[in-house]
Amino acid sequence: MLENLDLTLSLDKEEYDADLVRYQVALYKLGYQVYVQHRPVIMVFEGWDAAGKGGAIKRVTEKLDPRGYAVYPIGAPQGDDASHHYLWRFWRRLPELGQIAIFDRSWYGRVMVERIEGFCKESDWKRAYREINEFEHQLVDFGTILFKFWFHISKDEQLQRFEGRAGDKLRSWKLTDEDWRNREKWDKYIQSVEDMILKTSTLSAPWTLVEGNSKNYARIKVLKTIVDGLGVALDYDPFAQTASPGDKKKAKKHKKAN
Repeated sequence: MLENLDLTLSLDKEEYDADLVRYQVALYKLGYQVYVQHRPVIMVFEGWDAAGKGGAIKRVTEKLDPRGYAVYPIGAPQGDDASHHYLWRFWRRLPELGQIAIFDRSWYGRVMVERIEGFCKESDWKRAYREINEFEHQLVDFGTILFKFWFHISKDEQLQRFEGRAGDKLRSWKLTDEDWRNREKWDKYIQSVEDMILKTSTLSAPWTLVEGNSKNYARIKVLKTIVDGLGVALDYDPFAQTASPGDKKKAKKHKKAN
């Protein structure tokens, strides 16, 4: 499955800059419609370490009204979160009506890192596929607009990015010993990711696989997917021309004259 993704896909800078403005402006308009129509929105970002999730989230939120969204970076459960069912902490972070919740990693840790590292029993992570599907089904039935992204890069690309971070004093904090340990288990993670996608990509909550070797391409694909999806769910075209105040005045005068 993942090996069939075309990781050579890319965008040149000129095309990227134009698309970035186009889709960020569209997303700004749709963000207002989310608020007006009282629809909760959830965006799930999963992927390899250094695959570009954070950069994509930055481009998604860059032009949004900051009052309308929250970003939740998810790590190992701590405190009360660790003493409850693994979905409990996510129920507590679900968006209010008219709000957007963005999860930088998510409940899918149950069937990936917890599975690979042995943080839960085999019966637990196998049961989690059904639990997650039911959880997401409830959200969608309630009216939540749900997006799920998996950022995929090649093993060579990941190594190049790791080495780039290690050699950059401003970005070296992003690289941890855990990242290197996870890389050593690449093949095991490949299997867990493919199992996850096959078992939890449903009609109501499908996965979007993002070819991530080109950061520019990945960011635009994510933005376009969100804009297209929100446009359909909200029945709103963010690219439709809206009349200027001057045009509206002219239209009123014309109507009176007739």
